[in-house]
Amino acid sequence: MTPKKKSHKFWLRSIVLLVLILEMFLYTWCRVQYLQLGYDIHELENRIAHLTRLKNEYQIEQARLSSPERIIQIATKQLGLKMPAPNQMIELND
Repeated sequence: MTPKKKSHKFWLRSIVLLVLILEMFLYTWCRVQYLQLGYDIHELENRIAHLTRLKNEYQIEQARLSSPERIIQIATKQLGLKMPAPNQMIELND
């Protein structure tokens, strides 16, 4: 072989090897990104489940705190209020 052909063959092999190495790095990077996104999605799903549980707990607590029985009990025992007598009620007309 002539030196020119050897040189050409060397560069061709080098380029092919470089392309293969770059492909391996690209594949590895894509795989790492894929796995990281999987972990992120799993973490966000857990957070959504936790926040949903909190929301349900707060809705139950809100219903408990705003129940008429509880409000009447606080008004009578803590604030000393009483239900008005029929003669104390004033009807307002528009």
